[in-house]
Amino acid sequence: MDPNSECKDKKKSVTQSMLLCCKLYISESRNREALEPIEHAAKLDPETVIINKFQDRDYNRVNYTLVSYVIHDSTGCPIYSPLHQTVVAMVAAAYDAINLEQHSGAHPRLGVVDDILIHPLARASLDEASWLAKKVAADIGNRFQVPVYLYAAAHPMGKALDTIRRELGYYRPNFRGIQWAGWAQPEQVPVKPDEGPEVVSRARGIVMIGAHKWVAMYNIPIISTDLSAARRIAQRVSARGGGLPTVQTLGLFHGEDSTEIACILLEPNQIGADRVQNHVETLASQESLDVEKGYFTDLPPETIIERYMKLISNSS
Repeated sequence: MDPNSECKDKKKSVTQSMLLCCKLYISESRNREALEPIEHAAKLDPETVIINKFQDRDYNRVNYTLVSYVIHDSTGCPIYSPLHQTVVAMVAAAYDAINLEQHSGAHPRLGVVDDILIHPLARASLDEASWLAKKVAADIGNRFQVPVYLYAAAHPMGKALDTIRRELGYYRPNFRGIQWAGWAQPEQVPVKPDEGPEVVSRARGIVMIGAHKWVAMYNIPIISTDLSAARRIAQRVSARGGGLPTVQTLGLFHGEDSTEIACILLEPNQIGADRVQNHVETLASQESLDVEKGYFTDLPPETIIERYMKLISNSS
């Protein structure tokens, strides 16, 4: 058998089975010129595929979903994924194009690159997702001198993202009680980061990087500008407020005439969107508020894998 053909077959098998997905959240969606170099960086390596892009102008936030494979050494340890350098290149472009001090939006954030979340897909494991998260974190902390906080499986103790965010003041709006604008935190971080310096660049802020099994983001519009009511509903829906287990929520302004319950579903196969939607509708009716059908901000993992396979197949 031709050794080159055997190598190609082995790589094809890897690219179709051992997959990692990166959700990259960047604090910008209104300035097209700022997003163009970020998206250009994402396309430099054809073995990394942008599967989805979700923009929200009111939140002034964009989420890119990228997928590629991971390769192991002879002992089974992960040693390479095209996602690594692609994500770092996108982060570099984001820091060049966006200044956090000039950013504002109705969604909390602490950095130009606010969150990087790695999921295992297909036959990949959480160990491989954690490996990639830590590789990316080390590069960002060292190269860009940005404080990096690891969470979930990437953190040595499995620290939860919302715990770290509370420690850093993530959830406190600093403009009119409803918006996050510029950098309003101390420049000396209150919690030692896992990578990078303990002093923040006001232009770049902080980044969170984690590894977690699949997490779904589901937002439910409330036809009301009563933010207090939205926050009450969000509190009662969340696990923290005694509501649905494994559900995290925020009540946020969204546009001129509505608010929104932004939900993180940590176990979407157990507590899914339909159950959350029903619970929000029940609580909103008690406040005499109307609710619209919610929406996901990303594709389900099965669709992501399917799209990746199709795009890779078309490019080979």
